[in-house]
Amino acid sequence: MDDTNTNANATDRTAQRTDDTDEDDTDSSENTVTPDAVAGEVDYGKPLDRFGADALTDDHLSRFPQPPHPLLRRGSYYAGRDVDRLLDTIEGDERCSIVTGVGPSGPMHIGHAVTFYFAKWLQAATGAVVYVPLSDDEKYFSRDQGLAATRDHTRENLRDLVAVGFDPDRTRFVIDTADADVVYPLATALAERITPAARDAVYGEPANVGMGFYPAVQAIPLLLPQFVDGPHVTTVPIAVDQDPHVRLARDVAAKERFPVEKPGALLSKFLPDLDGPGKMSASDDAPTIHLTDDRETVHEKLGRAYSGGRTDVEAHREHGGDPEVDVAFQLLSAFFERDDDELDRLAREYQAGELLSGELKAHAADRIADFLDAHQARRPSDAALDDALAPYRLTDAERERALAAVDLGSGVEAVEPGKG
Repeated sequence: MDDTNTNANATDRTAQRTDDTDEDDTDSSENTVTPDAVAGEVDYGKPLDRFGADALTDDHLSRFPQPPHPLLRRGSYYAGRDVDRLLDTIEGDERCSIVTGVGPSGPMHIGHAVTFYFAKWLQAATGAVVYVPLSDDEKYFSRDQGLAATRDHTRENLRDLVAVGFDPDRTRFVIDTADADVVYPLATALAERITPAARDAVYGEPANVGMGFYPAVQAIPLLLPQFVDGPHVTTVPIAVDQDPHVRLARDVAAKERFPVEKPGALLSKFLPDLDGPGKMSASDDAPTIHLTDDRETVHEKLGRAYSGGRTDVEAHREHGGDPEVDVAFQLLSAFFERDDDELDRLAREYQAGELLSGELKAHAADRIADFLDAHQARRPSDAALDDALAPYRLTDAERERALAAVDLGSGVEAVEPGKG
């Protein structure tokens, strides 16, 4: 599962999706929103109309911890599954878990950061346990990306995840290959319950054996908190293109073979690509603000971003700009300008022509660079990463409980080197 990155322009070894089932996620080539491709104008109403997600309402927002996060109150998160169950759990001060992950296909960008910092806010406000899966195996299976590159991307991504500042006592980073002692046995148990038709409807006909089995692996992180700690409310905040992963995991849970409840979801719109409408990607050449960019680079990249301003200053002063399509304003609105009054001022002055496009971009670049400065200061070096990760790994007891949930023990113990 990757909450933000995958893009139609990325080199991809997965096959085309099938279109012979009512639950197929294929769109036309002009309008595609799937776990491995986003192209054309996004219809954010489709998950509500076709797949049964529910729109977030003012009543929902009033029940989240107050004040609601900007991503909630400004509409970036706009739909969900079983949101009332999540809110009942929060209000009852009961156990809940949050799951949101990343596919290590390149450096992390600000689109990733928005999701992970939102999960951190939920953790701090509710006491939730957060699970962050890293699907390094899937990125090797599905992209023209070697094992060494996948490993390097995984370590870089983990440095950024540590920098987010999750509570290590209530956070687990789960890496498909590094935690295969848990992930693979659980995936084996689930695989028997996933039919080829269900797999193909979500992921398309697999291009290789790895991708054929991967849907069972993908479902594990969404159910893992319950395998570890028993049935409880689990919610997955993700971009809308990743919703098929949740639907498949819900289908597995509904079969009642395992002691888990259906995972819920909070579905978000995409942060805009710097070139305009579209989705930020970590794995192609589209312009993107990475979490390691310095202040000068942020100003340079945002200075070239798609603008809602006029073609010249005189026209802009007379007619004003359009913040609804301006990338700099959209980034501020989504996450990087926390002050609602300041955001309203920027929109008002931009529409009136008092604020020029370059001035709006400079304001946004400063806000983003301030955020990145703080993030980078918390980012461990590669040499310090393994020690920094230790508190975030599954414990032996958690691994045992997860396997026991599907009637599996620890199996044969690994033989220490030199003693086999």
